[in-house]
Amino acid sequence: MINEVLKKLRTIYGYKAVEMSQLLGISPSYLSEIENGKKQPSLELLKKYSNVFGIKLSSLILMMESYDDAIEKGKSVAGIRMMMIHLIDRMSVHGDNDEAEATKEKVSS
Repeated sequence: MINEVLKKLRTIYGYKAVEMSQLLGISPSYLSEIENGKKQPSLELLKKYSNVFGIKLSSLILMMESYDDAIEKGKSVAGIRMMMIHLIDRMSVHGDNDEAEATKEKVSS
C-alpha cells in the first residue's frame, strides 16, 4: 500500500498533486498513477519523496510497513493519520519540533 502512504503523506504535508510532481521531477499523470496504485515508484523516486518530506528513506519504508500493519488490524483512517504524524515527528531528519507542531496544527484544522 505504498501508494496510499505516499498520497496520505502528501496530504498531511499540504502539497497539491501538481506541487508534489514538480518537487519530484515527474509529471502529474505519473504521480497520479503512483498514488492510484497503477505504478510503483523506483527506489530513486522514493529517495526524492523522503527528501521532500524531510524523513529518512528507511523511515519512509518503516512507515509503509506500519501503515500496512494498521490496515490489517482494522484501524480507522483518523487513527492511521495520527500514527503517521507521530512517526513523522519521531523520524524527522532534522528533528525540527516546530515544523512537526505546525504539521499537526495544519492536519487538525
